[in-house]
Amino acid sequence: MIRQLYRVVGPESSRPLNRLLVLQCGAAVLEGVAHALLVPVLNTLLSTDPEDVWPWLAAFVLCVLAHTALQGAAVSQGFAAGPQLSRVLHRRMAEQAWRLPLGWFTAGRTAEFSRLAGQDVIQVMSTPAHLLRPFVTSFLTPATLVVATFFLDVRIALVLLVCAPVLFAVQAASAAAMRRLDLGRDAAIGESADRVLEYTRNQPVLRAFGRTVEGYGALDDALAGEARADRRLITRSLPGLVSFSVATRIVFALLLVLGVSWQLDGSLTVPTLLALLVLLVRLIDSMSSAAETGAGMRIARNTLDRLGAFLDAPPFPQPAQPRRPGDASVEFTGVGFRHGGDQREEGAVLPVLKSVSFRLPERSMTALVGPSGSGKTTIAELLARFRDPTEGAVRIGGVDVREIAAEDLAAQVSLVFQDVYLFDGTIEENVRIGAPEAGPGELAGAAALSGLDRVIEELPEGWATRVGEGGVRLSGGQRQRVSIARALLKDAPILVLDEATAALDQENEALFARTVRALAERKTVLIIAHRLSTIVNADQILVLEAGEIAERGTHDELITAGGTYASFWERRRQAHGWRLGSGAVHEVS
Repeated sequence: MIRQLYRVVGPESSRPLNRLLVLQCGAAVLEGVAHALLVPVLNTLLSTDPEDVWPWLAAFVLCVLAHTALQGAAVSQGFAAGPQLSRVLHRRMAEQAWRLPLGWFTAGRTAEFSRLAGQDVIQVMSTPAHLLRPFVTSFLTPATLVVATFFLDVRIALVLLVCAPVLFAVQAASAAAMRRLDLGRDAAIGESADRVLEYTRNQPVLRAFGRTVEGYGALDDALAGEARADRRLITRSLPGLVSFSVATRIVFALLLVLGVSWQLDGSLTVPTLLALLVLLVRLIDSMSSAAETGAGMRIARNTLDRLGAFLDAPPFPQPAQPRRPGDASVEFTGVGFRHGGDQREEGAVLPVLKSVSFRLPERSMTALVGPSGSGKTTIAELLARFRDPTEGAVRIGGVDVREIAAEDLAAQVSLVFQDVYLFDGTIEENVRIGAPEAGPGELAGAAALSGLDRVIEELPEGWATRVGEGGVRLSGGQRQRVSIARALLKDAPILVLDEATAALDQENEALFARTVRALAERKTVLIIAHRLSTIVNADQILVLEAGEIAERGTHDELITAGGTYASFWERRRQAHGWRLGSGAVHEVS
C-alpha cells in the first residue's frame, strides 16, 4: 500500500509522507522495545534481587515516553497530511486530464473520473491518519518483538521465525481472495453509480415515457448486481478471516506448550516463561490487528491502484521539436479516422472518415454540410487536435498539427460547439475564458458581434448575471451567444463553428450569418451547419456523406449540379414555404 501511495503522490510531493513514515516507524519500533523491556522487568521483580529492577524500569519508562512523543507527532502529522494529499492529487489529476486526449473522456470514463476526484481522493485523505499507522505498527512492532526474543530465548525466536512464513502465507492467501472480491464489488458499485447518474440526468425523458425507478431496467439490474456482490463479499470472506485467526491461536498454543515443556525440564525459569508469555500475547495481538485492518488496507490499495492507473494513462503525444504554422490555412490530406485507433481486426468499428482531402484557404469561409453521423464534428475535432487521425495528415499553415505545440495550436483555433457548457459563474467570467486579459472594449465588441449585447441589456444584473452550473439559468439561445462571444473574444486566426446557430432564433441567426461573413475577411472560418441559409455566401461548401467528400463548390455551383446539396436545399425550401395555422395548413408566398 505504501508503494502505491508514493506512486500516486509523485516524487516531488513525497516529503510530508517521508516525515510521517519516519515518525510512525520510530513509534512502532519503540512500542516493540517497550514491550520487550517488560521481560527483564518482570524477570527481575520475580527474582531473588527485585531491587535490581530500577535500571530496567527507568529504560522502560524512557522508552514509553519517547514512544508517546513520537506517536503524538505522528498522529498530528497524519491528520495534517490528509489535506496536503488532497491538494496534490487534485492538482496531479487536473494536469493529467489536460494531457489526455479528449477521446479518452467517454461518458463512462467521465463518471469514473468524477468518482476518482471525489470519493477516491477522500479515501486517500483518510489513509495517513487512520490506516498508515496501524499498517506500519502491525509489521514493525511484531518484527521488533521477534528480534527481542533472540536476547531472551533463542529457541522461541527460532520457532517464531519458522511460523512467520506460514502466517504470512495464510494472510496473503486471504488478502488475495478478498482483493478479488473487493474488485468485483467496486465494479458493481461503479456500475450502480453510473446508472443512478444516468437516471437523474435523464428524468425528462423517463418521465415523458412514464418510466419510474421500478420500471427502469438498467438501474434495477445494477442495484441487484451490487447486492449480489455484497453477498459474495460477506460469505466468501469468512473463511479467510477465520483461517488467519485460527493460525495465530495455533502458533500461540504451540509456543505455550513448548515454553511449559522447557520450564519443566529446567531449561527455562518460571519468571522468564511468564515474561515471554506476556511478550507473546502482545505479539499475537499485533498480528491479529494486522488482519483487522486488512479490509481497510485492501480498499485503500484498490483506490490507489485506480488513481495510479489514471495518472499512468498515456498522454496525448506532444512533438519533441515543435514547429509554428506559417499562416492560417488548413489542409486535410487523405485523412481517415476510426474510433479505437487503427484496429482492423474483426469486430472493429467502421471508419468515421475515409481518405478526406480538402483545403481551407486563409481568410475564407468554408461550410461543411451532410447528414448526421457523416463525420462533420470529427473533422472539427481533428483540426483542433482533440483526436489524431488514423490515416493521413491535418496541417495548419503547412505544418502537421501533431508537430505544433499544444499551446500554439490552442492559440490558432477557436471553437464553438452545439453542446454548450458554461461554468458556474457570471456571464462576464464565462466570456473572459476566451481571453482573460481582454479589455472592456474588446469584451463589448465580442458581445456585439455575437448578439450577446442584447441579452445583457435584458438581464437586470447584466454582465454580472450568474449562469448556474452548466448555464442552467440561461436559455439555450442565450447560452449559445455566450459561447460564440467567448470564441470571438479569443480572436484566433481559425474559427470553427459546429452548429453554432442551432439554438438561435431567426433574427440572431441572420445577425450571426453577417458576422461570420465579415469575419471571413480576416479569419479562416469553418462552419458546420444544418441551416443552409447561413452558408449560402460561403466561399466553398463541402458535402460530407458516409465519411467522404461527396461534393464541393459554391452554393450556386452545387444547386446547378443537382446532387445531394441541391436535394437538401430543395427540401429546405419546401419546408420553409409552409406553416401551420389554426385548423389548416397555409402556403407562405
